[in-house]
Amino acid sequence: LAQAQIDARLQQAEQAQQHVVSPADLQRATVDATRERQQNLDALNNFFSSDTARQALQSAHMNPEQVRTAVASLSPDEQSQLASRVNQAQRDFAAGNINNRDLLIILVVVAALILIIVAVEH
Repeated sequence: LAQAQIDARLQQAEQAQQHVVSPADLQRATVDATRERQQNLDALNNFFSSDTARQALQSAHMNPEQVRTAVASLSPDEQSQLASRVNQAQRDFAAGNINNRDLLIILVVVAALILIIVAVEH
């Protein structure tokens, strides 16, 4: 009976060691998350920074700088979702699946969504 308890405890200890994350793994995960967040921020900021985008935002009575500031205050998950949609819209535009007018509408809608998310959360 005592040997069975010892074996069970050893097995538990081995399982616990398998679930421990090394400092290198933690650092790698942190670097990856930071890199992904920066890529998402860059994708969103690039989408809103062209002259055409600024003009579209201004014609919709939106402040382009306010949109850029709002992008930075979104959560990483929100940035990731919106960056994915922006990247898809740009791919569709490059492939000829949507025209310039459609892309500008998407731009204004995404900007409005960003401003609404920030306004609701703050």
